[in-house]
Amino acid sequence: MSTASTFQFVESDVRPKDVRLATWICFFAWTFAVYDFVLFGNLLPKLASDLGWSAAQSTGINTWVTAGTALVAFAIGPIVDRIGRRKGILIAVAGAAVASLLTATVGWVAGIAAGLGLVFLVLVRSLAGLGYAEQAINAAYLNEMFAHQSNPAKARRRGLIYSLVQSGWPVGSVLAAGSVYLLFPIGGWALCFAVAAIPAVFIVIAGRWLKESPQFGHRHQIDKMIKHGRVEEAQQLGNKYGIDVSEKASPLVSVFRGESLRSTLTIGGAFLLNWLGVLAFAILGTSLLTAPDGKNIEFDNALLVLVISNATAFAGYLFHGWLGDRIGRRNAIGIGWILCAVSFFIMLQAPNGNFPLIIGLYSAGLFFLIGPFSALLFFTGESFPVHTRATGSSIINASGQVGAIIGGLLITATLASGGGWINATLWWGVLPILASGLLIFAARNVDPSKVRKD
Repeated sequence: MSTASTFQFVESDVRPKDVRLATWICFFAWTFAVYDFVLFGNLLPKLASDLGWSAAQSTGINTWVTAGTALVAFAIGPIVDRIGRRKGILIAVAGAAVASLLTATVGWVAGIAAGLGLVFLVLVRSLAGLGYAEQAINAAYLNEMFAHQSNPAKARRRGLIYSLVQSGWPVGSVLAAGSVYLLFPIGGWALCFAVAAIPAVFIVIAGRWLKESPQFGHRHQIDKMIKHGRVEEAQQLGNKYGIDVSEKASPLVSVFRGESLRSTLTIGGAFLLNWLGVLAFAILGTSLLTAPDGKNIEFDNALLVLVISNATAFAGYLFHGWLGDRIGRRNAIGIGWILCAVSFFIMLQAPNGNFPLIIGLYSAGLFFLIGPFSALLFFTGESFPVHTRATGSSIINASGQVGAIIGGLLITATLASGGGWINATLWWGVLPILASGLLIFAARNVDPSKVRKD
């Protein structure tokens, strides 16, 4: 069989049912990666209490874990651009499962030596960065799989379909809270983490039926030809599939060159800035709402916060996925984040004690804060060629964790100096969100009606 016919076979081998299977597996892989990711945040206070860690130690551990998560999430991108999307998904799923299992043993390790337990926990939870990286790998993989969608109607709804996959975040968050409610009284935090690893077994088994994306297959074959001196054949195949054969540098180098450089800087910068807002209003939102120097609301019902935030996020994902298919994903992201900044600014200025008004504005802010991420991650995949797609997506994804670290330091410093929650979230929440919404417009626009196949 000729090389050209081999490529034709690879492309035609991806059938609609393969795309559907890939979509469902990516959804469940992301859902349970979030499950583990959120579980750690929910149980850290209990874990610290059991192991005798002070509040300062607990905060310090979380900062180091966030840094480790960013490093691992960054490192996996170039690997996926080398070994393939399918293997990358399975590695991310398995890594999150191993992290869950090892987290369950932290108490035993800390029993040997308290200092060893701290280091062990940071290393183990850094490994969970593979789970966080799942969304970046999914974005690269599904971008390439959806590009071969034969149904024109489904091809026009790619953003909406991907938003359903990304909705694994609120689904996983609710599952994590539910597992704590059911399992913690039985076996404590160790049992919660042990059970979190079980779904990965089924996802890895199902992953055996995943097809590698044709775009990666094309690029991988071209790289092999060039390596074996068959440059002319590689050039012919590159021309056939619209792949730049002249780019021979590693993905980690190429992502800072040419068209990839603009996407890396603009989307990555916007992602980093926006995560300051995510930290201020989504992760620390309950503190802002209940603090005397915040909105001073009696908000003891944590379940209500959970339901509001995750229902709002779910609706936001679907809306921005749908909107991006119509006006372009870059435009949907930018408009959403600007409206988010406006919503949170008005909420901060609203009179304290007006529960319905504040929660209404808070929900609107979350809708426009979290929702655009479904469009952003798919937009990231559209903004890079196949050679750098996973690397670029992973760098941008990891920049969110860097933003969380920066935001944490800035908010802590503001509170420590007596600035209060209103000032802290205005300066390090509202303004960065507004800046992220403006910066994303500097990224190259992508016509949502066109499918990128390189």
